[in-house]
Formats: sequence, C-alpha cells, structure tokens
Amino acid sequence: MADMAEQDVHRGGPPQWWRHGPPWWNRPDGEEASPGRWPWPSTALFTAFVLLGTHFSAHNQIRREPLDAYAVLLLCVTSGLLLWRKRYPVFVVFGTAAATLAYFAAGYPYGPVFLAVAVACFSAVVAGHPRAAWAAVGALWAGHALMALWLYRWLPPAGDTASSWGQQLVIGTWVVAVVAVSVLARVRREQWAKDRAERAQAARRRADAERLRIARELHDVLAHSISVIHVQAGVGLALLDSDPEQARTALTTIKDASKEALGEVRQVLATLRAPGDAPRAPAPGLDRLPELVEAAAGAGLDVEVEGEPPRLPPGTDLAAFRIVQEALTNVVRHSGSRHARVRMDIDREGGALRLRVDDDGPATGADAGGSGNGLAGMRERAAALGGGIEAGPRPGGGWRVGAVLPLMTEEDR
Repeated sequence: MADMAEQDVHRGGPPQWWRHGPPWWNRPDGEEASPGRWPWPSTALFTAFVLLGTHFSAHNQIRREPLDAYAVLLLCVTSGLLLWRKRYPVFVVFGTAAATLAYFAAGYPYGPVFLAVAVACFSAVVAGHPRAAWAAVGALWAGHALMALWLYRWLPPAGDTASSWGQQLVIGTWVVAVVAVSVLARVRREQWAKDRAERAQAARRRADAERLRIARELHDVLAHSISVIHVQAGVGLALLDSDPEQARTALTTIKDASKEALGEVRQVLATLRAPGDAPRAPAPGLDRLPELVEAAAGAGLDVEVEGEPPRLPPGTDLAAFRIVQEALTNVVRHSGSRHARVRMDIDREGGALRLRVDDDGPATGADAGGSGNGLAGMRERAAALGGGIEAGPRPGGGWRVGAVLPLMTEEDR
C-alpha cells in the first residue's frame, strides 16, 4: 500500500485509497489484511490492551473490587468474542454487552472494557445490523444506569454510592456517538462499494464499445475487400482460357485488394496489442474516396462522385468513408446495376454532412456470403456520432442509402 501511495503522490494527487477506501476494507466477508479469515492478530492485541489498560486504571479506583481471576476471565471473554465479529456480528455485540454488564455488576474497576462493545457495535452496523447494535448498546446503557442508580445497594462493592444522572447522560452520549460513527462508516463503505461497481460497469461498457468498434472495422474492411476478390475471382475463372490478359488483370486486382485488406486488418489488430499507442497509419477518410472508386471499378462497378470531399473531423471522416465503402460493397454484391452514384453535400445550417449512394438495380438476390451486419454497422456508426441512416428502395428503381452525419461531435466540442 505504501508503494501505491508513493506512486499516487508522484502523479501529483492524493493516494487512491483516500478516495475509494483502503485496500483491506472491502475484502470478502470483511476479511482483514491477515493470512487467515479469522482476525486473530487484532483480537489478541485488543485483548492485551484491555487487560493492561484495566490493570493500570484499577490503581486509581480503590473503592471498586480488586481484579481477580473471575475479572480477568470476564475481560478475556468480552474481548475474545471479537474473534467472531466478522461471522456472527449480532451474537458478538449482544455477547460483549452481556459480559460487560456482568463485569460491572461484580463491582470491578472501570476501564477500556467499554471499547470491546464499541468495536462489536461498529462491526454489527457495518455488517448491516444497526438495529441489533442499537438494542445491544441500549441494553448495556440501561443496565448500567439501573445498577448505578438503584441496584448498587445490593451489588459489590460494599458501601458504594449512587451515580448521578449527569454521569449517565455522558455515558448515553458516548453510546449514541459510537453508533452514529458506525452508521457513518457503513454509509461510507456502501458508497465505496457503489463507486467501485460503477467504475467496473463503466470499464465493461468501454470494453464493449471497443469490441463493437473493432468488429465494425473488421467487417467493413473484410466485406469490401472480399467482395472485390469474389467478383474478380469469378471474372478470372470465366476468362482464364478465352482472355488470359483480362484474367491477369483480375488476378492483379485480387492481389491489390488482399494486400490492402491485410494492411488494414493489421492496423486494427495493432490497437489490440498496444491499446495506448497511436496507430501507425492514419484512419481512412473521404480523401481516399478515389481509391475506393478505383477498387469498385476493378470489381466492374462504375462509380460517379458528385461533390468534393470536405474536410471533416476524424471521427466523422472515418464514418463517412466506411458508410460509402459498405454501400458500394452492397451494390457490388447484391445489385444487378453496374453503375452507382455517390453524392456529398454540406448542410451549413444544420451543421451536417449529407451522403447519398444510389444504384439503378435491380437486386440480384445473390448472397456473396454476407452476414447481414453491414446496414446495422452503418446505423451504429452514424448513431455514435449523433446522425442517422436511411436505406431502402429508390422511387425510380434500385436502392438508396442516405446518411446524415454531424460536422461537430460531442468530443470535438
């Protein structure tokens, strides 16, 4: 723990346990920072402290009964019960209160024996039994007041006088203070546990979001490249004998597409191996749209681009590129049209980029091995930026994918 505190001080802030509780506080079953589950060391030290403290305090209480074997036994029982305070907090708090009452009923000197009840009360409240703690310490206070104000005539030591109500009020105040501190400790512990659970849940959400992002990236990269490879492989097989030169061109396109896909997959996987490092290559954006058009042309799709690619924030630029890429991939795989149009407009008033990808259809009904996740991935990308996707049949036939992406996201603000 000292090393953790030193590291936090070097970072310029208070130790982590200062905000979230000491490391031993939330161990299972209230386990302390000891090798076993039983709090032997703390109980032994506390028992020794009670015995020694009572022995020294007895020298100034000559009117009380001297300490004997029965007194030592009661003190050991009172303190020794704390060994079970983690497993049976209700039993321990009532047991320590009863043993303490028996000790004072025998007329033995006052001393730190009260602290055993305080520790038992604290453990019971923290364990979730505040009513039992209130009942036990209330019974102890009431029993002590009864003995000090009325039963002292028949209890040792002989010749004892009655206590004042002021003394009993002071004792009652201490009882209330002990229980109040215990309740505050329990509230603080619950807050620590809640904060820890919220941090763990936030970490899980971040991990889920990162896995979803990586899945989208891999899907978009592989779906586009494999679709191009699939089409070109069919062309190459069909023309292998009749037009070897065209088949060679198809094989070259397959080689280039596979090389590009491998590079992007390596970039995505590199973020998994070193999540804190910056990527070696910048994320793709609309500035790579000519490459995308060229790749689509290699798959036999003529793409017409309307509008100049604007300068966009990195997140929006990546989402726009992936949406166009996925839309063109779907045209290659599922449309009989060999012509597509990509239109880009900047809505200055709304502060958004409007993308539209059209093809003339008709749908071929062919399944190139797709999983149906492409449109869902496009919707997720747009929704993550606060935008939206609309996809469906076009009025004049064919298919249209429309996207609205904000030019400024929350992170950019």
